[in-house]
Amino acid sequence: MYSRLINFSKFKSFFLFGPRGTGKTTWVKIAFPKAIYLDLLEAELFNNLLANPQHLENFIPENFKNWIIIDEVQKIPELLNEVHRLIEKYKYKFILTGSNARKIRRKDQNLLAGRALTYFMHPLTIKELGKDFNLEHSLKYGQLPCAYKEHNPKAYLKSYVKTYLEEEIQQEGLTRNLAGFARFLEAASFSQGSVLNISSIARECYVERKVVESYFSILEDLLIAYRVPVFTKKAKRRMSDHPKFYFFDTGVYRALRPTGPLDMPEQIEGVSIETLFFQELNAANANYDLGYKIYYWRTADNTEVDFVLYGEKEIRAFEIKRTNKVSKIMLKGLKSFLADYPMAKAYFIYGGSRQMRDGKISILPMSDTLKHLSEILSSTDA
Repeated sequence: MYSRLINFSKFKSFFLFGPRGTGKTTWVKIAFPKAIYLDLLEAELFNNLLANPQHLENFIPENFKNWIIIDEVQKIPELLNEVHRLIEKYKYKFILTGSNARKIRRKDQNLLAGRALTYFMHPLTIKELGKDFNLEHSLKYGQLPCAYKEHNPKAYLKSYVKTYLEEEIQQEGLTRNLAGFARFLEAASFSQGSVLNISSIARECYVERKVVESYFSILEDLLIAYRVPVFTKKAKRRMSDHPKFYFFDTGVYRALRPTGPLDMPEQIEGVSIETLFFQELNAANANYDLGYKIYYWRTADNTEVDFVLYGEKEIRAFEIKRTNKVSKIMLKGLKSFLADYPMAKAYFIYGGSRQMRDGKISILPMSDTLKHLSEILSSTDA
């Protein structure tokens, strides 16, 4: 098992959310070997607690002082009321894992009203992979644990996508039109790293625009996709008003994205490197509690910066390119951004091997930056 960088509290209950396959169950079982483990995917246990949530107390020995794990807690949102009661009455410590926030939100649960912290498990980070990290492998197959451990990661990822369609979508009744949702997933893969045009995707899928909007909400609730908003704070220009879209993992994106003889490999590779950088940003921001909000920047005349991180004290702008050479035109977006936000720190991340500088723009090699991203993001002088 890879060591995970989750700085959890030892004294307070917490939720652990994350997409399927990120390793939540494996981690809680190994990290908390003396905990009581209740898996709501077990049919008998599920049926018992679904009918009688108050029976949860029966599974906990008297005066129990260790952790109580409820895996896939979203299967029975009503259990949260009982968890709340037991925390108040006995000061029990719960770990509540989930891969779908939709049911919890729909049932108007309050996530225990502050009595539990919330953490997220992302795909493996480069720091967690350590010496096993291979950039080409990550760009092609992503960084889900099994994508690094399986002998056939391509087959695993195809199965992963199928699992989400059949199990998470169909069994949970999230949509009645499974074929339409499958077409939507494929169409959405062409929007990876791009400004989102929901109307265009609706036409491709032969479904109504409001249905496509609901499909995107489903992906976000399942924690497998993000819509990144435009950075508009104190904007000095007319800005785009549409978000960019990303599946949460490079390998999942590549598994969903059909390819053919007319596809340009360099375009897919470019999107993959941007996706990998995005998932590392997401994980570092969460794992080290850096407090950034992640945006992108795009003016009405299509001048763009891939990512803008906005924190309490820092603004950082990143442009990501697969190329191993840097030209002036590639720096145009960052220079325009700096003209509007001169206090920002700007980084051009590329496929070359030399660290350089162009005015206020730091030009950094991709591999080195990914390996030290958390230090860069937390440094006050980087």
